[in-house]
Amino acid sequence: MSYRDLRNFTEMMRALGYPRLISMENFRTPNFPLVAEVLIWLVKRYEPNADLPMDVDSEQDRVIFIKSVAQFMATKAHIKLNTKKLYQADGYAVKELLKVTAMLYNAMKTNTGQQEEEQEEETTAMSFDISSRIADLKASRQLASEITTKGASLYDLLGREVELREQRSVAINKPLEINEIEKHLKVSIRAVEQEIKKTEQMLNNVASDEANLDAKISKKKLELERNRKRLQTLQSVRPAFMDEYEKLEEDLQKQYESYLQKFRNLGYLEQQLEEHNRTEQDKFEETENSLKRMQTLLKTETDKINLNDDEFEDVMVDEEEDDDEDDSEDDEIMTAGQMKPQRGGKADAQQQLQQQQRVFGSMTGPDSDDDDSETLSSGDSEIDVDDDDLDDDQSGDSEEMEISANPRRDRNNLNDSDNDF
Repeated sequence: MSYRDLRNFTEMMRALGYPRLISMENFRTPNFPLVAEVLIWLVKRYEPNADLPMDVDSEQDRVIFIKSVAQFMATKAHIKLNTKKLYQADGYAVKELLKVTAMLYNAMKTNTGQQEEEQEEETTAMSFDISSRIADLKASRQLASEITTKGASLYDLLGREVELREQRSVAINKPLEINEIEKHLKVSIRAVEQEIKKTEQMLNNVASDEANLDAKISKKKLELERNRKRLQTLQSVRPAFMDEYEKLEEDLQKQYESYLQKFRNLGYLEQQLEEHNRTEQDKFEETENSLKRMQTLLKTETDKINLNDDEFEDVMVDEEEDDDEDDSEDDEIMTAGQMKPQRGGKADAQQQLQQQQRVFGSMTGPDSDDDDSETLSSGDSEIDVDDDDLDDDQSGDSEEMEISANPRRDRNNLNDSDNDF
């Protein structure tokens, strides 16, 4: 099989007027219906009156069809086709089909060439019909085949003419003897008489054979009648195990019905179980997704709280730095007061003591309740102002402690919420 063969076949079939369009891809795989259709069309184109089997459904029908087509083309068109390749119905079958199509195409081409010459000479349009010339072509080929066979037989006979001529001349020149002729006639008569006796014996034997056959036929008839009677008795008599068989059959029917019912129930329950498992799986996935969302929210909240703690620590550090600066300024003021001359005696000493207590009270607080009472009894308006400052400082410290305590409580709550999961 080649691309050129497929192309030539399709082009020739199109030129011959095949009604169906044949593609080059039709023979990539075995396509027996198309091959059968093409063969029928080619045979009908070659011989419209050809009788071919049209059934190609079964394997035997296909084999008969291929054989009949190959035999027809061999006898009528003298074209030898490979039946195996035709039965394959693939690209290898195209080569065999190409033999027939090439013959028809060449005949059409030559005829069209002659018609074109005639048209050029006579300037008349004439239609070409190959079907009208197929009968003449068939008769001419048949005569050619007969001539060749008869010529061959005549040649063989002429080759034996030398020997036959001598025998014929001897037989003609030999004188006739009456005794030998009588002898041969008597021998032939005896042979004929023996044959007649044999035929008579055979006729007698035929009569005896007829009698024997009649006896055998009567015997067989008697046996047939006995067997029929026996069959009727067997059919009329009910077997002993028939009742049990019927009971078992009824039980089997009941068991089969119960089996069908249980099987259907089992199928329904399995379906319900699958649906339940599916719903449970969906719920589980939803809970997992919700837990993941909650975890992400908690993580974002913890990150925000950590950021707030960091900002609070930065603020505390800044406040401590400010307090250190205030302490340094107070120390400088105290050193400046000590350098001044002492005036007023005991009152000045008490005033300095109160200043010292006020400076150190804002940072560390009183050591005991006695110190607080002394300061309250011995202080004046400045001490009252300092006490207010101390109250403000204590309230600020308590607020700072509450603020610092709240992140710890929030952390504990977050830890508890994580432990819940």
